[in-house]
Amino acid sequence: MNPPAWLIDSSIYIFKAWYTCSDIDDINGNPVNAVHGFLDFVYHLLASEQPQRIAFAFDESLKTSHRKKIYPEYKANRPPAPESLHRQFQYCRRFLKAFGIYEDASPLYEADDLIGSWAARLRAEHIPVNIITADKDLAQLIHQGDYWWEYERGQKLDSKAILKKFKVKPQQIADQLAIAGDKSDNIPGVPGVGMSTAAKLLRRFDTIDNMLSHIPEISSMQIRGASRIQQLITDHQDTIRLARQLTGIVCDIETTPAGYFEISRLNQPALEELFIQLRISAEQQKKWLELHACLF
Repeated sequence: MNPPAWLIDSSIYIFKAWYTCSDIDDINGNPVNAVHGFLDFVYHLLASEQPQRIAFAFDESLKTSHRKKIYPEYKANRPPAPESLHRQFQYCRRFLKAFGIYEDASPLYEADDLIGSWAARLRAEHIPVNIITADKDLAQLIHQGDYWWEYERGQKLDSKAILKKFKVKPQQIADQLAIAGDKSDNIPGVPGVGMSTAAKLLRRFDTIDNMLSHIPEISSMQIRGASRIQQLITDHQDTIRLARQLTGIVCDIETTPAGYFEISRLNQPALEELFIQLRISAEQQKKWLELHACLF
């Protein structure tokens, strides 16, 4: 079997560093604590795992996401990132590119969709994936040989472990979220139907489409309040269908060949400029350069 490609849901790790890392400024006095925290994560991942293929996905603009066009209230519960944090995202992307690591973002699609499309492309080339994230949504992408991996917590789940954790198979997670809703993304669901009940429905009917085609059968299920749940599903069919357009990850964006995920040559001038701008110490610079020499 080919060694896995590592696909990174970058934003989670930048936000975590933004909230937890001590104040650090660049040479112009702008905060870069999130950059330093994110780069610590990247360095540890690269040094520990030494991946042959790796790619980092970023979110570019929530306002232009295709999901906003479907449902304008999508993620409306999230305040916009401050300009100082937006600047730090750009630093992170510039550093990865200068270091020879593939990164990308899209004005129309989210990082999840990029990762889904990368995973599909890699799977077609018989390359398994490790998806590095803390977002349950991305568990829907896991096939045999893949892992959903909350790296810093050491929680590494294959498809069987996902079934055990979420009570549904990976390919059912988007349906489960569409039935129960997802508060973190402001996606509506069926009121009074949670993830556990949604899992029971999917174990019986397998898919949303099949469930909606056999609604009268819900009342005969051996679950508490079966008749009430049947009525709720009946009353909220349109909500379920709308939510399913939001919870499913796009996996057919035209994307790059797997060879682009291999670590490439340094852009030495760009990297040296970033070392100076980010006030990265000479000792740390040496470690980064030695690391690249081991990987390339």
